[in-house]
Amino acid sequence: MLDKTNVRKTLEAVKAEGRTALTAPEGKLLCDAYGISVPDEGLATSADDAARLASDMGFPVVMKIVSQDILHKTDAGGVIVGVETADDARKAYDTIIANAKNYKADADISGVQVQQMVPAGQEVIIGAVTDGSFGKLVAFGLGGVLVEVLKDITFRLAPVDNAEALSMLDGIQASEMLKGVRGGDPVSREALADMIVRVSQLISDHPEISELDLNPVFATKDGAIAADVRIVLDHDQPEPRHRPSQEEIVTAMNKVMRPRAVAVIGASNEQGKIGNSVMRNLIDGGYNGDIYPIHPKADDILGYKAYKSVKDVPGEIDTAVFAIPAKFVAGALTECGEKGIPGAVLIPSGFAEAGEPELQEEIVKIGRKYNIRLMGPNIYGFYYTPDNLCATFCTAFDVKGSAALSSQSGGIGMAIIGFSRSAKMGVSAIVGLGNKSDIDEDDLLTFFEQDDNTKIIAQHCEDLKDGRAFAEVAKRVSKTKPVVVLKAGRTSAGAKAASSHTGALAGNDKIYEDVFKQSGVIRARSLKQLLEFARGIPVMPVPKGENVVIITGAGGSGVLLSDACVDNDLNLMSMPDDLDAAFRKFIPPFGAAGNPVDITGGEPPETYKNTVRLGLEDDRIHSLILGYWHTIVTPPMVFAKLMVEVKEEMAAKGIEKPMVASLAGDVEVEEAAEYLYQHGIPAYAYSTELPVEVLGAKYKWARGAGLL
Repeated sequence: MLDKTNVRKTLEAVKAEGRTALTAPEGKLLCDAYGISVPDEGLATSADDAARLASDMGFPVVMKIVSQDILHKTDAGGVIVGVETADDARKAYDTIIANAKNYKADADISGVQVQQMVPAGQEVIIGAVTDGSFGKLVAFGLGGVLVEVLKDITFRLAPVDNAEALSMLDGIQASEMLKGVRGGDPVSREALADMIVRVSQLISDHPEISELDLNPVFATKDGAIAADVRIVLDHDQPEPRHRPSQEEIVTAMNKVMRPRAVAVIGASNEQGKIGNSVMRNLIDGGYNGDIYPIHPKADDILGYKAYKSVKDVPGEIDTAVFAIPAKFVAGALTECGEKGIPGAVLIPSGFAEAGEPELQEEIVKIGRKYNIRLMGPNIYGFYYTPDNLCATFCTAFDVKGSAALSSQSGGIGMAIIGFSRSAKMGVSAIVGLGNKSDIDEDDLLTFFEQDDNTKIIAQHCEDLKDGRAFAEVAKRVSKTKPVVVLKAGRTSAGAKAASSHTGALAGNDKIYEDVFKQSGVIRARSLKQLLEFARGIPVMPVPKGENVVIITGAGGSGVLLSDACVDNDLNLMSMPDDLDAAFRKFIPPFGAAGNPVDITGGEPPETYKNTVRLGLEDDRIHSLILGYWHTIVTPPMVFAKLMVEVKEEMAAKGIEKPMVASLAGDVEVEEAAEYLYQHGIPAYAYSTELPVEVLGAKYKWARGAGLL
């Protein structure tokens, strides 16, 4: 039973004293209250006290300085291990006090902690940090001095359940050490997972705990015990970010993204003006809803009756697109509020990104007052192709499909538009988020989750205003639709100065990495990956298992494709003898079965056809990677058409498996790759990495969604 009352009293007392760190005895009290195993201990205020406590406890003992001014005890010479007798305890007390005063002459010293010596075991760290975006996170990694040297640590949003805690044990590079090495006993995974769960509950229940370290925790086959506790507080808690309910988000986002009527504030007849481009795109894009141009003087804009204010429009308006200077936005937005318009698309720049945070704060207040959802400011607008809606100053977009993409940056948005058009990747939406004064990535996820026109969601972001809200939504959405994220700024230092080991290791990007994984998000490492994942993942069927087989006409490609499989967590199938023999029937004696299956470069089209058909027919194989080498015997388009023929032949029998292809050769392989892609086989000329990365991304999603 958790004893929250005593914890609350302790934290309030520490706050009343103006302290931001708990002493070791106070840390033990919190651990005891939450059932976190720590050694027996006592506080000695004299050498004789130390001898008595140690004798009562039983030797050997550990002795540590207790001072709110000395957090890193070892650095101060404030720790002595393996004290064996009462006389040694007295001497150790005097030594520790002297060392502490020498380290910091004005340190407020409470005494010396005498602690039961814990049994040796694998040293790990269990800790917690508070992140500005994600809130409370629990951490696990190798402990002792290794935590600082190796920085092998993993994070999860707190609180965690037992299954999530167990996944953390496998989430570090040195996870094999926990299983026992060189004849050593494995540690108790259950005991460690239980401790992680309890720590995560402690920090979730008490938000003023900003950082926590249990380091080292000694883990053995029989249990786990924390030898040292360090807890740091932050008494000034930020106000929680305003967050509408899911139902409110869906209702509002449907109004914004699928409006029945659009007003263009700042509409213009003058070419080269943003207001003119927005009007032309709405018209030329084929939008069928009502369009209301707003202009203080014009009577008519591009054949549509103009109004001086949105308040003069007789009908209802769902979304207003702003194409006016930043200084006029607040006034026009207030009029939108008075009109009852639920959505505003704020194209203008000149707000927080330009050193004018007050202007942005003003429009946020107006939006909140009138319940207007704000997209932007400082954006290119958005497209929603199922409704032929081009609410943007960019060119109209007509390649419809099932991928929804968004970007925080206008430049990245242009790249998304260009790639989508060039690659004929149909999109359901392309959205600019800019400064994210209100609408952000999790609002879009919530909308696209219930949007039948969207099958995959790909997002570029530089930050997450509310990482916890994003993670919670992404975890739900990714069960049914792949969510791909390109997080920019992953190489920045990220971590603020911290007074705990866990805090110092909480590099911003490491947190993003682990929370994305926890939430089922597929992380793209480059803009190219983001775009290729968005294009390729929906093309392939869901694999039914982990066994991947490479069939290649070039041994060199087979080696590189194999390397790429390892890099992308794909399982190269161990070829059973009977299947190996079956493949050998189709390839020359100097070819190689096994996996990769190397049919050699001089083989006729029939060899490709027979081996690929066998790979599709055998139930033990779940995915195929094809490596093609350009030859006179089997030209590129002959290969491409043959592969599509076999794929469609098997599909007619109800057999569908993911297939990707890498094509090496002269320029003709480009046309062949495009033909394959258009027929459901993601294919890439001149690359062995990209096809495997796309297949790997499909597998990551399928695993996270529980489909394998």
